[in-house]
Amino acid sequence: MTLREKMQAVMTELNGEIAERDELIYAIALALLSESNLFILGDPGQAKSFVVNEFRKRITGAKQFERLLSKQTDEEALFGRLDLASLIPGAVPAQVLAKDAHYQKMKQQLHSVMQAVQANPADTSATAQLKQLSEAMEQYQKGLSLLVGGKPTTITEGKIPDAHIVFLDEIFKAGDGILNSLLTVLNEKRYTNEGVTVQIPVISFFSASNEIPNFRNKEEQILAPLYDRFQLKVVTHNVQKRKARLKILHEKQSTRFGTVTATVTLDELYAMQSEVKAVVIPPSINELMDDVLCELRRQSITVSDRKFFGFGRIAQAAAWLNGHAEVQPNDLLSLKNYLWNEPKEIETVCAVLEKLCDNPLRTRLEELLHKGRDAFEAFNAAPSVKALVPLRSAFAALYQEWRALDDSAQSDKQRAQTAQTLAELEALNRKAHDACRFSYSTLEELSILQTA
Repeated sequence: MTLREKMQAVMTELNGEIAERDELIYAIALALLSESNLFILGDPGQAKSFVVNEFRKRITGAKQFERLLSKQTDEEALFGRLDLASLIPGAVPAQVLAKDAHYQKMKQQLHSVMQAVQANPADTSATAQLKQLSEAMEQYQKGLSLLVGGKPTTITEGKIPDAHIVFLDEIFKAGDGILNSLLTVLNEKRYTNEGVTVQIPVISFFSASNEIPNFRNKEEQILAPLYDRFQLKVVTHNVQKRKARLKILHEKQSTRFGTVTATVTLDELYAMQSEVKAVVIPPSINELMDDVLCELRRQSITVSDRKFFGFGRIAQAAAWLNGHAEVQPNDLLSLKNYLWNEPKEIETVCAVLEKLCDNPLRTRLEELLHKGRDAFEAFNAAPSVKALVPLRSAFAALYQEWRALDDSAQSDKQRAQTAQTLAELEALNRKAHDACRFSYSTLEELSILQTA
């Protein structure tokens, strides 16, 4: 089974267990593959947390951290507490000892000797060995304290700096005291403690809530940067279809429910991410995305430069899941949960993506035909040989545009679309010539005359 098939198997298993959450499951996969963060908006009881938890427990070997945030949540709860041993002269922080291979080896030896002494207290050789090993460990700790002592350290085991996947429920209810720390961690995957900044292994942050802040409210504007740190956003709804509800009821009441058969190891996830990064983004895709950007901005949807310049990693993950070696236009449809800021924008974002990316060739052909019709209507308002001259020039230019689009057609269906567009333009061209009783020239002939 390939890496892609393993990820798809996890997604398929979850879709069979949870009703009408395919969009959320797909977004979680995109987040993990692109090392992005995901925010889920929906009413209570819509399995938001359940889906995230079911997905992340299938990433074996990954350290997990989960916390329900509130105003009372402090920095220690998320990032760890100060190791008091690091403040005591001569003491060695627990984390230093845990990571020191030689000390851990001596500790294992000590454990074995202790068992021997406990089993036979009269064994003088074991007792002597215990004394010798204890003194050696004590001397080694003193040496370590001289090297690393005097520096305050934090015990981060089991906290965010020690995790690979993090779920922070109700993140907007966090107090102001940890806001700045969260911003840096979410955006840069770095944590600063006691003046020391370290890179943390978190792949993705997930959060869920039944509301988003009102950023027009002065008191809640402070949360806007936090919201912006979640590149992907999904809105959930109650299960709509009766058939889906009954299917899940049946599954939950069976003994099979909750059985995990499809998993991905942490190393496999890292390998998937490497393959995702190798997916090529052609220049034509960047041009198409610029068209999307301009269209969204024309429709008053704010897309920041940072968001626009960062679309690539999401598109690469979508292409990888679709089995593409390079990003194709229809892979960009996955950006529907990347480009919106407020739920009311979702419909517009989807419409723009479908128009420009579902079949971009068809859209450009429609625009080309629209130009031809406009030119003809302007001529037809007062048809004359004099008015025909600029129309012939316009049609010749449109034919050149059509040639470029026809060359880009990649299937019989697309070639049929370009042929139909040419036929309609040619019909307008003939109609204009007939209106002036002027000798008819095809669009191709007009193009040749213009370039001669």
